[in-house]
Amino acid sequence: MLVLLNATALAASAGSSDWPQYLGPSRNSTSDQKGILRTWPTNGPAVLWTVPVGRGFGGPVVKDGKVYLLDRDDKVGDTLRCLDLTTGKELWQFAYDAPGSVMFPGSRSVPAVDGNHVYSCGHNGDLYCIDISTHKPVWNKNVWKDFGGGKIPFWAITQCPLVYGDLLIVASQAPQAGVVAYEKATGNVKWKTPSLGLISYASPAIVKVDGKDHVVMVTSSTNPFQRTSPVNELGNVVGMDPLTGEILWKYDKWECHIPVASAVDAGENKVLIVGGYELGATMIKVEKKADGRYGTTELFTTKEFGDQTKPPVQHKGHFYAQYGTNQRRDGMVCMSMEGKILWKTKRSPDFNKGSMILADGLILATDGAQTLYLIEPDPSGFKLLASATVLAEGGSGSENDPLASRVGGRNQNWAPLALAGGKLLLRDQTQLKCLNVAQ
Repeated sequence: MLVLLNATALAASAGSSDWPQYLGPSRNSTSDQKGILRTWPTNGPAVLWTVPVGRGFGGPVVKDGKVYLLDRDDKVGDTLRCLDLTTGKELWQFAYDAPGSVMFPGSRSVPAVDGNHVYSCGHNGDLYCIDISTHKPVWNKNVWKDFGGGKIPFWAITQCPLVYGDLLIVASQAPQAGVVAYEKATGNVKWKTPSLGLISYASPAIVKVDGKDHVVMVTSSTNPFQRTSPVNELGNVVGMDPLTGEILWKYDKWECHIPVASAVDAGENKVLIVGGYELGATMIKVEKKADGRYGTTELFTTKEFGDQTKPPVQHKGHFYAQYGTNQRRDGMVCMSMEGKILWKTKRSPDFNKGSMILADGLILATDGAQTLYLIEPDPSGFKLLASATVLAEGGSGSENDPLASRVGGRNQNWAPLALAGGKLLLRDQTQLKCLNVAQ
């Protein structure tokens, strides 16, 4: 009998030496890495190597001493690159044509490594399974065009694939499919849902409900600047059976017109959804009714906590997020499980669309600009242990994209981080760096 490993079981086998998917082993921005340095030299952690990369926001993953990054040149297409974790030397690459550019140009997504294969979903929806031994594709699909998609979404396809047992799960969000599960070995479609709502830029997440895994997807509310209908729609948070795609429950009052962050498993059948654009966060609870069906209850909604690009980090019953949006700069914010705001850094220091990893009871955080911070998470107040300038300036130039420069700021270093074997991988708009952050 074939036993399907769930996402948690897969994570348990990865260990501190791997960061095999978006947001890490358990897809929650948390590592079991020990021995994180609590002090840094004046210039910050030692830089082990630096390699040039194309413009973008796609982050790396690490498995068995190798780094995988989906890089991009908008004039040509996507390139999956494999680097040596110790030296940064490029070991191989696989490229394919996928030209095109959108506002905030460049790479988008984070690959996933499982067994002898690496999976990636590109800017235009190209989904590839690459054999890491032969460096050749085993299969490829297009998550957008294959299901009736026409012109790609305004900010392109931003899916970070989710490996679940024998399945590879992505949110197509095309007219004929919401979430799709492929057989990871063949690319055959195992199941797909109908459209779940308006297009978002979030990837599927796994949430435990009564001890069972549910795939959770977040969709958008009506974007007032890209309206396709006079009717305002609210977004949906939808829970599905990961093996069949059966829709188990839906919360239909989510207001965020550009969701990027995945759903967060808050424990005890609770799901936290966050967004930017001054629209905040909502906590819902999923419960099974007497008739066996699931229902949802909104526990709270707050405009004082959110994150425009990443899900929050959870530590000892509290959430930490970077709530920088187009209009407000709350910086790093700490919120209790009940929705009470405990502190905000505002602009001292400023955090705006950066990335965070929880490891060894500490938070490693970029601020979305140039600085890396080492923070001790504490609900009583912001506790900074160290900081250093490690990233270069860069973003959409005002002469090429004035709106992107105006709303995105001078620096747009928003890519997810990766941590493996004591090495922190982070990137700006021109380089990928590897820093030594552990003893």
